[in-house]
Amino acid sequence: MRALATLAVIATTFSVAHSANAEGKYYPWCARYSGYSISCGFDTFQQCLATISGVGGICQQNVMPPPFVESRASRKRKYRSSY
Repeated sequence: MRALATLAVIATTFSVAHSANAEGKYYPWCARYSGYSISCGFDTFQQCLATISGVGGICQQNVMPPPFVESRASRKRKYRSSY
């Protein structure tokens, strides 16, 4: 019973640590299969073409812009020097 509880704590720790660092990735190419079926998960145009070959569809650039990542502000206090 104790081993099961320890295993559960370890698994929870890894899943929380993994999801905290997940920021997502921007993929510049999309495969459009029909009017409502789009998959934007390709790094290169060739990957997109290989995916739609035999299935049908078109490859197009992702219409959504890359996410804007703001730099985090430093919480370090800046002291003014008095001369």
